[in-house]
Amino acid sequence: MLSRSAERLYWMARYLERTENTARLISATMHLIYDLPYGVEMGWRNLLNICGVEEAFYQRFKNPSEQNTTRFLLADMNNPGSLLASLSFARENIRTSRELMPDEAWQQVNEMYLYANNNLDSLSNRRGRALFLQEIMAGCQRFTGFMAGAMSRSDSARFICIGRNLERADMTSRIMDFGTVLLAENRSTKMREYETILWINVLKSLSAVLMYRKHVRNRINGEDVLNYLLKNPDFPRAIVHCIEEITYCIKRLPNAAELFPQMEQLEQEILAIDIKQTTPEQLHQVLDGLQSKFDDLHKQIAAMWFLNNLGDELEKS
Repeated sequence: MLSRSAERLYWMARYLERTENTARLISATMHLIYDLPYGVEMGWRNLLNICGVEEAFYQRFKNPSEQNTTRFLLADMNNPGSLLASLSFARENIRTSRELMPDEAWQQVNEMYLYANNNLDSLSNRRGRALFLQEIMAGCQRFTGFMAGAMSRSDSARFICIGRNLERADMTSRIMDFGTVLLAENRSTKMREYETILWINVLKSLSAVLMYRKHVRNRINGEDVLNYLLKNPDFPRAIVHCIEEITYCIKRLPNAAELFPQMEQLEQEILAIDIKQTTPEQLHQVLDGLQSKFDDLHKQIAAMWFLNNLGDELEKS
């Protein structure tokens, strides 16, 4: 297949995954903040940190209030990581790749984009925002389910799978990084009292509560949650599972042999992380390192199969 087509499919998958992850994070954070009592040091600024847009936010706003933060993360086209910007980029990539996938795939993404544009006014109130996020998450899941059931397992599907899982692994690592705040020794007494609720929220943001309970079968605690999200090979949003999916697809693409050792080494490094022997500060550094390795992996994929870095071009436009 054409290099440009592969690149568009890869970025389409990344942007749709980013759209869903942004919706998940904001929805879970809304419910958490409303449930916690005053005095627990959780706020909208934590969400900016997870998404990696804190610096960009403060260039435009002084106060990380609910309205400012949710508007910036959901609807601000000047923020290339916002939900609306990600959905717009995904739509443009799929629009120019319609011949490579079923017609219904384009229709689903286009309808989701039109819904988002037509309902931006609902973001000003909490109920409207909650309904908006539910519809976006449902739309992304409909798209993923449709593609799983209706698209041939060709190179086109493999580039979509690689993009989706690389974006997913990156977001899971960012959500885990949030756990370093929950585990910090200097956390307040209030934070310690409501620690279980906070960890449940981490799992909820990844739709992982039920699967975690079935697998771990223990009282929810930070170490078990982090181990599960890092190393469980069966949960689709666990980092190791994402790496295995990427490896599976890469092995079936042409000219990919030089990536095999790196993928195996990355998986072994993840499995070797000992959460119990790692301080919160060390964990933060480990997760930062993983995010850098995901970025390096993206660059290698781009250099091997893509002529241009289309994603960076779109984000700069």
